[in-house]
Amino acid sequence: MYSIIHSGGLDGIRSYQADVEVDVGKGLPGFYMVGKLSGEVREAKERVKVSMKNSGIYLPPVQITVNISPASISKNGTAFDLPIAIGILNSLDMIPQKHLDNTCIIGELSLDGNVRQVNGVLPIVLAARDAGFLRCIVPGANRSEASFVEGIDIYPVNTLLETIDLLSGDELTPSLYEDAVIDKEQEKDNLLFEDIVGQEACKRAALIAASGFHHLLIIGPPGTGKTMIAKRIPYIMPPLTVDESLEVSSIYSVAGLLSEEKPIITMRPFRSPHHTATMQTLAGGGRFARPGIISLAHRGVLFMDEFPEFSRECIEVLREPLEEKRIHIARVNSMSTFPADFMLVAAANPCPCGYFPNRNKCNCSLPQINHYRSKMTGPTKDRIDITVTADKTDPDRLIDYKGAGADYVYTTEAMRNTVLRVRAVQSRRFMGTDISYNSEIPPSLINRYCKLGKKEIEFIKEAMNAMDFSARAYHKILKVARTIADIEECDTISIDHLSEAICYRGA
Repeated sequence: MYSIIHSGGLDGIRSYQADVEVDVGKGLPGFYMVGKLSGEVREAKERVKVSMKNSGIYLPPVQITVNISPASISKNGTAFDLPIAIGILNSLDMIPQKHLDNTCIIGELSLDGNVRQVNGVLPIVLAARDAGFLRCIVPGANRSEASFVEGIDIYPVNTLLETIDLLSGDELTPSLYEDAVIDKEQEKDNLLFEDIVGQEACKRAALIAASGFHHLLIIGPPGTGKTMIAKRIPYIMPPLTVDESLEVSSIYSVAGLLSEEKPIITMRPFRSPHHTATMQTLAGGGRFARPGIISLAHRGVLFMDEFPEFSRECIEVLREPLEEKRIHIARVNSMSTFPADFMLVAAANPCPCGYFPNRNKCNCSLPQINHYRSKMTGPTKDRIDITVTADKTDPDRLIDYKGAGADYVYTTEAMRNTVLRVRAVQSRRFMGTDISYNSEIPPSLINRYCKLGKKEIEFIKEAMNAMDFSARAYHKILKVARTIADIEECDTISIDHLSEAICYRGA
């Protein structure tokens, strides 16, 4: 007898509908699997047979053929175990068909008959809902992330026998679980800009960067607060929307970074790789491509401390995602595309020892300094919107520091309120378009959204000729100036706004 069970697979972070076709008939007893399968998928037949035996289900001596379609797509992972088992039981008339037509089933089977957690459940459930399925059966350990998808019924199961009982009843009755609740406070920390003494210029640059989603580079000697500033930027950024939260959580689901305690990502990600990280760690990869740190920072902040200490390959791999907001991973039989719309925040020392131009501490030669700085290649630096210098803090200010409750201009709350106000201005400006932030304005629309008066045009012309800016630098100056104008609540860009934006190119 022939049966078909609906399931889902992953190609990168994109989910596709996969149909598990099972035929059980007469012939030489055997278990055959076809359909461009990886080793772990082919091994499903052993897991399924032993899992059934240990659950008290004994298969008759028949020939079992399993095909997972579409056959042209490589399948990987262990999520097809449960649908294969259900397909076999349905073909043997041990499970009725009535509940299977509009049901997507995913899950890994252990040898004792339990259903184990699998990666990528969230994007599979989202794809199942969009394909019109009414329900989805998922492992009990994945219930929390799956339950955030609206418009489809979720049925978590913990064992193969529990799944059989569920599908054999007159009506589907889900197991009793508490509803998942988004805990928006789960990742909050006590990181305040008030804890940073001085560095008003860097705080101003961070405010502009967060308001317009601009890339930021902070240069300064050790101990001036570069890392402290970077870690606080996510706390002044706009919160993730529901769609963004599901998008980011899908990436983390594929990477296996979601759990029952943390089933959904509600705050903007902050990823900080060590400078010894490899290009594959940043970009992603593997035999079957998985998201790297760049994609895990999607919709959030990618902080690269000691930026020039990263390998040249790691720095160069940023060039594509900084412009295209995605990264492509090529393999022999496939091409995977991962989202990578992040805000780059980089920190660098002025020289290898970190103390240039203080010659009382710095013994670096000019060739050493030039070599160190050359690691930040021109094309990469040209893609960074804002560069600012963190100077040594005045000792008097450190001694007079009165704690986080002190009355400073750049407090976390005040900066967050400014960012939210500017974000609302941008939402109205870009309504009906695919643009969310000023940094995303394409060159074709730059004159529409960043209009300049005659004086401003002459000013920017003189600046470009004097400082030899590239076309990309020109567009970035206008976009940063647009954000500065929004912060100052100005409808038009003035020479003051352009001057500040230009200063961020020459720091």
